[in-house]
Amino acid sequence: MNTDVCVVGGGPAGLMLGLLLARAGVRVTVLEKHADFLRDFRGDTVHPSTLGLIAELGLAPKAEELPHRKVRNVTITFADGTRRIADFTRLRGWPPYLMFVPQWDFLEMLAAEAARHETFTLLRETEMTSLLRDPDGVVRGVRAGELTVNATLTVACDGRSSRVRGELGLTPVEFGAPMDVLWFRLPRAETDPDGVQGLVGAGGALISIDRGSYWQIAYLIQKGAYDTVVAEGLDAFRARVTALFPALADRVDQITSFDDVRMLTVQVDRLRRWHVPGALLIGDAAHAMSPIGGVGINLAIQDAVAAARLLAPALTAGRLTEADLAAVQRRRMLPTRVVQRVQRIAQRGIVAPLLRTERPVNAPLPFRVLDRFPVLQGIPARVIGVGVRPEHAPTLTAPDRYSARS
Repeated sequence: MNTDVCVVGGGPAGLMLGLLLARAGVRVTVLEKHADFLRDFRGDTVHPSTLGLIAELGLAPKAEELPHRKVRNVTITFADGTRRIADFTRLRGWPPYLMFVPQWDFLEMLAAEAARHETFTLLRETEMTSLLRDPDGVVRGVRAGELTVNATLTVACDGRSSRVRGELGLTPVEFGAPMDVLWFRLPRAETDPDGVQGLVGAGGALISIDRGSYWQIAYLIQKGAYDTVVAEGLDAFRARVTALFPALADRVDQITSFDDVRMLTVQVDRLRRWHVPGALLIGDAAHAMSPIGGVGINLAIQDAVAAARLLAPALTAGRLTEADLAAVQRRRMLPTRVVQRVQRIAQRGIVAPLLRTERPVNAPLPFRVLDRFPVLQGIPARVIGVGVRPEHAPTLTAPDRYSARS
């Protein structure tokens, strides 16, 4: 098959890019290796920058229909009490909250909206097996088993273990991380607190996400400590969880084995070069982010918006060059560097010491200052929720065409 753009990976960046390019009249084909988007380990946090974009696309009413929780401030509980460190109601010109949405629902919304455009194709259960390259090395599309997709541009949105990146021989600079994350769920009772909580204790921390009938829990451990956690046994693990979140004491035994717990390896890395002739890498394929701040989804989407805005005119005119691809990297490199720098400082100064100690942990001085002076809480809200150089929906360069599926 022939297309203008082949997007490898149907995650947030891939589907947003597909939607925006299709709106601009560009033929785009998205390859998603799974039959659906239903995977528990995907992040849930949709930040004000992305919510603003969703509103610009006219999708805010549909987003409101998805199961979600709105969080207007961020609190973390330490041994010396609960501290509020960010207040999103202090934002001006942006939605004053984070929205926690199961990512599979969010992706289905994007896929359904994109499918209204006759220039969009989503191929589920279709996994890229190799790149198509001409004798000069220019990428001309992909193979997916017996399917050949010829494309002017191939965009890698296939995550931190990107197959496209591997085939291109691109190696990211690794910055390291002091933690990994154990990801599991437990039932939620009506008497439980609601919303999203950060809980810090001796030698551990967890984030609990309210999904209505259950808690989705991210439990932080020291990098490489998973085997030690398993060797200590389920009872010890349950006790650590209960010590941080006492309300779960009556149901923590529903973790019946470590098969109920998924270990996510935390990576922080960045490519020096995000493009080669005929191919562009964005999102986690170009820069894996720490889970600190939950910004990974939103940065990936911002990459996609910038790529659509900068590349759609050249694609519709049939004059795409590598200079156009370089412009996307130039646009998005500064936000990536800034966020990763902040995350690395937080990892070294807060997370690493916290995970090394077995003593009760009091709130660090910056958190106490933020809690003491609420006006300052707008600063981390802006950094987390909006970030550096937020993107906006591009103006259509072609009629907003819909197929008979509208």
